[in-house]
Amino acid sequence: MIAEPAVQQRLLVLADVDAELNRIDHRRRTMPELAEITEAEKEVRERKDAVVAAETSAGDLDRDIRRLERDVDGVRAREERDKNMLAAAGVSAKQAADLQHELETLSRRQGVLEDELLEIMEQREAVQTNLDAARAELATSEQRLADATERRDSASADLDATEAGRRRDREPIVAALPADLLALYESLRAKGGAGAALLRARHCGGCRLEVDRQELSQIKSAPANEVVRHEECGVIMVRTSESGL
Repeated sequence: MIAEPAVQQRLLVLADVDAELNRIDHRRRTMPELAEITEAEKEVRERKDAVVAAETSAGDLDRDIRRLERDVDGVRAREERDKNMLAAAGVSAKQAADLQHELETLSRRQGVLEDELLEIMEQREAVQTNLDAARAELATSEQRLADATERRDSASADLDATEAGRRRDREPIVAALPADLLALYESLRAKGGAGAALLRARHCGGCRLEVDRQELSQIKSAPANEVVRHEECGVIMVRTSESGL
């Protein structure tokens, strides 16, 4: 392939722009906020689960409390009814004895229910403490996630702006290159290489290796307008006064 030296040297400018675009892409994929967001999202999920578990326990205890309160109210209502019946005129001795026995039974039953109710209310209080703590921890995790997301979005916006600028810089460079030379350059880049690099002091700027004597001799004897490539990495090696030929 043939291209004038000045044209080949434009590849170095293009390679610099593309290297910066690669660095931008790398920074976008490796910004520390991404790892922080992943960890924060995991933490939020775990703490949401903790809140749900505490809310479920609180709900179960609330139902038990309401049930016991209904039972206590039922015992008290029956106790009040029995007392009224006992105080009424015309109650026989047997009826009075039966009512008195039932009142004693109701009193014991009420004591058992109230003890159970007190115990469950204490459990409910402890669960509420855990629930409040879980909600506070969830709020902290959600804020951490929001902060990390905001920083990521800000950093991404900066990278997007820088990338847009470099792509604008790239357009006139690409437009000034011959189609065949550009196609070769792009095909080499697509394979993960630099596409083009300076041959400086007998070292390939693409792979940083020193060019062996035989290949260097061939490059030295090649016409200035011949496009040469490094046998080791395949990159287009652009020759300048720095090449050491």
